[in-house]
Amino acid sequence: MQGDDEYAEDSSDEEDVRNTVGNVPLEWYDDFPHVGYDLDGKHIYKPLRTRDELDQFLDKMDDPDHWRTVQDRMTGHDMRLTDEQVALVQRLQRGQFGDVSFNPCEPAVDFFSGDLMIHPVTNRPADKRSFIPSLVEREKVGPALPLGARPWPALTKPRPQVSRMVHAIKMGWIQPRRPRDPTCSIYDLWAQEDPNAVLGRHKMHVPAPKLALPGHAESYNPPPEYLPSEEECLAWEQQEPSERKRDFLPHKFPSLRAVPAYSRFIQERFERCLDLYLCPRQRKMRVNVDPEDLIPKLPRPRDLQPFPTCQALVYRGHSDLVRCLSVSPGGQWLASGEPAWGQSQNGGQGEGQVLRPYLPRPGSDDGSLRLWEVATARCMRTVPVGGMVKSVAWNPSPTTCLVAVAVEDVVLLLNPGLGDRLVVGSTDQLLSAFAPPEEPALQPARWLEASKSERQRGLRLCICHDKVGALGVLEEDGGGQGGSSSANLALLQPVTQVTWHGRGDYMAVVLATSGHTQVLIHQLSRRRSQSPFRRSHGQVQHVAFHPVRPFLLVASQRSVRLYHLLRQELTKKLVPNCKWVSSLAVHPAGDNVICGSYDSKLVWFDLDLSTRPYRVLRHHKKALRAVAFHARYPLFASGSDDGSIIVCHGMVYNDLLQNPLLVPVKVLKGHVLARGLGVLDVAFHPTQPWVFSSGADGTIRLFT
Repeated sequence: MQGDDEYAEDSSDEEDVRNTVGNVPLEWYDDFPHVGYDLDGKHIYKPLRTRDELDQFLDKMDDPDHWRTVQDRMTGHDMRLTDEQVALVQRLQRGQFGDVSFNPCEPAVDFFSGDLMIHPVTNRPADKRSFIPSLVEREKVGPALPLGARPWPALTKPRPQVSRMVHAIKMGWIQPRRPRDPTCSIYDLWAQEDPNAVLGRHKMHVPAPKLALPGHAESYNPPPEYLPSEEECLAWEQQEPSERKRDFLPHKFPSLRAVPAYSRFIQERFERCLDLYLCPRQRKMRVNVDPEDLIPKLPRPRDLQPFPTCQALVYRGHSDLVRCLSVSPGGQWLASGEPAWGQSQNGGQGEGQVLRPYLPRPGSDDGSLRLWEVATARCMRTVPVGGMVKSVAWNPSPTTCLVAVAVEDVVLLLNPGLGDRLVVGSTDQLLSAFAPPEEPALQPARWLEASKSERQRGLRLCICHDKVGALGVLEEDGGGQGGSSSANLALLQPVTQVTWHGRGDYMAVVLATSGHTQVLIHQLSRRRSQSPFRRSHGQVQHVAFHPVRPFLLVASQRSVRLYHLLRQELTKKLVPNCKWVSSLAVHPAGDNVICGSYDSKLVWFDLDLSTRPYRVLRHHKKALRAVAFHARYPLFASGSDDGSIIVCHGMVYNDLLQNPLLVPVKVLKGHVLARGLGVLDVAFHPTQPWVFSSGADGTIRLFT
């Protein structure tokens, strides 16, 4: 019989296509047209995938075995899973074993019996490693040497593991295992409960105080010294129940049987119940705090130098109190003003007195403006202004020599003629270069030129803030009688403060009037005046220009408002929590403001932090009259009616997350109190750590 040929049914489709790349990641072939190599070393090309989703969907609907078709990643071809492979996948998905014939619930075979036997189960000899010390343990613990034996050189090397274990055993970090306690541990089930809960309240229970034990006086047979006399009994009955030392009088009885019932027993029990019911009891945790820890850690004053420490010069020459002072931008000259007491009693005559109230009148105690040399305390010039000098401000521009003086209802602009002649001459040229407009606009103030005699004394311009209507009537009458003079005085608008902008062209004045015209801004180059506000928010006390931004700070009695001059809107409102604000100063950087008040407070504001005070300093005992910042050094000072000037270190950091450091460093004294007033104004030298102060004793003092 001839056998069948085994190669008759062979075909090329049944060839075993096997990829021989091994464990090489298939991602390496993503950019190649082949996926590996076969047994002959030829490329196994990836099948073409040109079918779209529609073709795949049609194949899925036409092929009933599509659900068991998977793609072989090694060759890239589709292969059909057999029934055995599908069953294996389903068993693995159900969490069963892959082998069908494996029974996980077979009965366990007990190879060893539970009885204790004498002979071992096997007679296999023990291994050599069972009685030879382990090499790993010898590395950790060290070899055990017999007595008198010398260790090997290789074993004497220090081992870090051995030293660490020995050190841990000595320190008690490695402890032998303790035998377990068979007894069950009992713990509090409600230990982690909320203390505010009903069950947790019992932990905070405070027992009621016990009654005091009875003494000898409560005994039925007290000693004789505890028995009161008749006078003591009468005095006890006359006292109030709350003033009595005891609620009863001790009595003596021959025996316990003779003791009657206590008459106040029910009342005492009732009062005891009331005490337990009405008196709350709470357990307070006492905190032991060192008082030294509550004091802030401030640096020593000697580490914060330089700052003024002693009096160097005294400028004498004023006959009355010195209300104001100002230092020139270069720091070489000093201007101060003196009021004229009793001037209002002198009734002036003549047209010049009405139109120019700043002219001196003979025979009266007129006020004056004095110009001093800082280094020598020498009075260089005395300019009589004919009225009470309320404020003096030196122009901050170094190329301009000009002083603004507030006298009654006018602001005088004087060229003192001190210092560089080129600067003095350029100032006069600047003022004379003004050309008046053809149609003058209506302004809240009048700009008047000085006459020749007035120019010889240094006066250049005069800004009048009186009522124009009343002055016009007096001009038409060709003079003034007594009634006209009184009408003029009634319509005066006194100037209380004058201050310059940092560039020296604008000037702000404060008028002691009611309404929206309390603050006026004057422009020197164009000789224009304007009122920036439409309504009033209280009596204005002080104004200041922001040194960097176009802001104007206006301080009223209870608040400080920050206005944006370009946008013409209110930016911030600072609340100093003071009864009456008296003075104001802005830090040279512009982010901090200090205010002085008449209720002895100095308030520091951080504009970037809050509208509430950052710090309130109560170092003075009386009202504060003036506050000032130094232009270069981190210093600020305050003057008060107690006659002292307090200099403080105020460091402002560039880091916005760090708060300013405020440290009082020195208390300067030297002024004598007069009329209940002390220091009226303070000002720092522009370049040196010096401070000037003017007082009610008529002197100006320099502290260096």
